[in-house]
Amino acid sequence: MPFTTALSGLNAASNNLAVTGNNIANANTVGFKKSRSEFADVYASSLGGVSSIQPGAGVRVANVAQQFNQGNLQFTDNNLDLAISGEGFFTLGKSPTETNNLSYTRSGEFKLDKDGYLVNNQGSALLVYRPNGTKVSDGFSVGVTQPVQINTLTGLPSATSSVDMVVNVDSQQLPPSTAVFDPNQSTSYNNQTSVTVYDSLGSPHIMTSYFVKVAADPVGPPVVADNTWAVHHYMSEPALAGADPALIPKTAVGTGTLVFDDTGKLVDNAASIFSMSPTYDPGNGAAPIDISAISYVGSTQVQQKFSVNEMSQNGLPAGRLTGIDIDDEGVIFARFSNGGSTTVGQVALTRFPNVNGLAKLGDTTWGQSANSGEPIRGEAGGNNFGTIQSGALEASNVDLSAQLVNLIVAQQHYQANAQTITTENQIMQAILNI
Repeated sequence: MPFTTALSGLNAASNNLAVTGNNIANANTVGFKKSRSEFADVYASSLGGVSSIQPGAGVRVANVAQQFNQGNLQFTDNNLDLAISGEGFFTLGKSPTETNNLSYTRSGEFKLDKDGYLVNNQGSALLVYRPNGTKVSDGFSVGVTQPVQINTLTGLPSATSSVDMVVNVDSQQLPPSTAVFDPNQSTSYNNQTSVTVYDSLGSPHIMTSYFVKVAADPVGPPVVADNTWAVHHYMSEPALAGADPALIPKTAVGTGTLVFDDTGKLVDNAASIFSMSPTYDPGNGAAPIDISAISYVGSTQVQQKFSVNEMSQNGLPAGRLTGIDIDDEGVIFARFSNGGSTTVGQVALTRFPNVNGLAKLGDTTWGQSANSGEPIRGEAGGNNFGTIQSGALEASNVDLSAQLVNLIVAQQHYQANAQTITTENQIMQAILNI
């Protein structure tokens, strides 16, 4: 009996040494969770139960339990590196084409493979929730996961549908000397400004606004006054190098009227928003440009030179991918050279009722088991899930100092059990030599 008791102690000590050695070996493994050996004593029992003087039959390894406490975050220069601060695991598919074979990890060392998919060092694909649109406000289909393919993304063009301009027209200016407006005759208007707009194919076109001070009619009804300006909108194509701008064909696309009060403010903001009429056919196969809102809200008429204080339009040309950003909720944004951006997906996080019941798969990954409970899906920052830090990795939670102390204790444990066997052997030799 003492031999088997000591042998069980040797096995337990050997297990403790192996677990401690594994912890030390993985002190620099990203996302690694240390383990500890948990032991239980062994007693031989009969129908009468365990006797009060039963010495025991040794020890057994009850469990090798991993400790899922948080590791320190280490910041990197790669914004595709991800770390979870709090509960949850990254959800991985075996490959970009095998997304039903799932595993889970805390290691966020992600990179692009040859096809542009976001994968880890083993080729497992990071899974994200599918976006419902191109903006965060469109939401995500939580539960519907897919791999992320990055380098195939392009910034699609967007046709201009609105233009916003805030200008100041000089209150001291007189009506132009030429009474009949002509965009090619500078004496028929006071000021002009242009903005580049885009058609549905992303091609640029020029919309020019001509401002004409309207003369007051001293005889007729007060239809117009000193504080009234006409605005003529014309479309044209970008000028080629060396071309005479006056010879570029211009197409009229609408006229509006701006009326200011005696303080220089617009009398009616709603009346300063015009729509393009007629629409403009770019003649390149794109849909006609139809700008539904040309807004001058906020414009003024004061004694200052003509100026354009703000100008913007919502169209975009085609663009190429310039970068990827990931926020603390795991939303992945693609940025494009045209100034646009789009949501690619939201990192899918998973947690379990019993993380210690997860199956250890190696490569710092775990799998669902009968003891772990059913997976709970969610997104970073919600439903008890932690947040995601881009450009950082979660370090191993191994405390080397504590492990080295435990290594000494385990070694002494092993040596003591070995001494038990040596002592028992000497006793047996003494008995047999009598």
